[in-house]
Amino acid sequence: MLRIPGSGFRLCDGVSRRSFLQVGGLALGGLSLPQLLQAEEQVPGGKSHKSVIMVFLTGGPPHQDMVDLKPEAPAEYRGEFSPIHSNVPGLDVCEHLPLMSQRMDRLAVIRTLVGSEGRHAAFQCLHGHPVLNQPPGGWPCFGSVISKLQGPLNREIPASISLQPRIGIQPWSDPGQPGFAGMKHAPYAPNATGTQDLVLEGMDMSKLNDRRALLDRMDHLRRTLDTNDAVDGMNTYYRQAFDILTSGRLATALDVEQEDPAVRERYGRGSKEPAGYGDAGWMRNEDFIVARRLIEAGARVVTLSFGRWDWHGQPHGTNFDNARDHLPALDQALTALLDDLRDRGMEDDVSVVVWGEFGRTPLINKRGGRDHWPSVGCALLAGGGMRTGQVIGATNARAEHPIQRPVHFQEIFGTLYHNLGLDVGNLTINDLTGRPQFLIDYGKYQPLPELV
Repeated sequence: MLRIPGSGFRLCDGVSRRSFLQVGGLALGGLSLPQLLQAEEQVPGGKSHKSVIMVFLTGGPPHQDMVDLKPEAPAEYRGEFSPIHSNVPGLDVCEHLPLMSQRMDRLAVIRTLVGSEGRHAAFQCLHGHPVLNQPPGGWPCFGSVISKLQGPLNREIPASISLQPRIGIQPWSDPGQPGFAGMKHAPYAPNATGTQDLVLEGMDMSKLNDRRALLDRMDHLRRTLDTNDAVDGMNTYYRQAFDILTSGRLATALDVEQEDPAVRERYGRGSKEPAGYGDAGWMRNEDFIVARRLIEAGARVVTLSFGRWDWHGQPHGTNFDNARDHLPALDQALTALLDDLRDRGMEDDVSVVVWGEFGRTPLINKRGGRDHWPSVGCALLAGGGMRTGQVIGATNARAEHPIQRPVHFQEIFGTLYHNLGLDVGNLTINDLTGRPQFLIDYGKYQPLPELV
């Protein structure tokens, strides 16, 4: 389906939009799909290109109940779970992560993640920067940076795709903002619009080609009316949208029903029910499969969220009640993804990061929950050619703060950029004032030397 609005309008950013063609009804925040796509030539590639899968554990996972257990701490700190040995000597994990324990040689554990603003939001995990004191235009998210600097691998799959679900708490469902990279680099968010518009409803190819010809005739007029970057680049984005619609490649990648049933069982089915409480999040194990399928199809960055980890206690169940539900589901989905990447020859090219916006309080509250704890959290990294099978950092006896090797969010982002072949010490993107901005604060932070 195609439509051409007849009159102009002005968005809150002051950008004029006089007449534009919307293809397929695909939109993110009111912007058509072509505005989300790169304007670069198709390049050869396949499933083994460098890429990143980022798993956001919505709400803040309990580090001391997952990968930094303190069995010698007082009961009100150590909690209800026991550590088990992994296949890496000296690296113990929670008893509810048995599959992960058998693959710790393929994971790197960060026990001292610092730098959290303490906000209940996906922003810091997607952007790597704090919300406060942003440059003009705002920080672009990781996927938008990659879209800006590397472009799409092919014309049919956006460079950055966000599988964040639509949930009641908007900061958690944020797919990532393009910031000063520009709206054409915003992540494509299929869960924000559904995928039903990825097919040509009620239109055959001859009609679509008529619209393509109309687009060609509108090019000169559009450039005459308005020459700002957003409009000047429209032609290429529209053409890419036509490519997406006519190829069906993106729709196929998103369709998990086409996956081998045996593979789906290995990942687990998870649940679409609200995870924990409220209308926020769910444990959709199949999003891990979709992420892998999108990478194979040509995406460079895929983000997803999993569950709700904000466990303050009754009446919504204790921290430990919820962990007994969430941890096995994450254990199954994540390890299935790692095995899948290895089996398909993708392990060294696909970097995987799993984290949340902060950790949880070492002291268990009176409701059996753990509250917000920005002082220290945890992260898991795998693949990407990194040196895995190790723990980075150590906390004190009650998991309250780092006593060895604190790791900042930006160091992990620097590592991911490095894995994609980007030089964080030299590359910049101009903000809206024309001032060049580094991808991370390189004066303070660098890619983790322990991993790269």
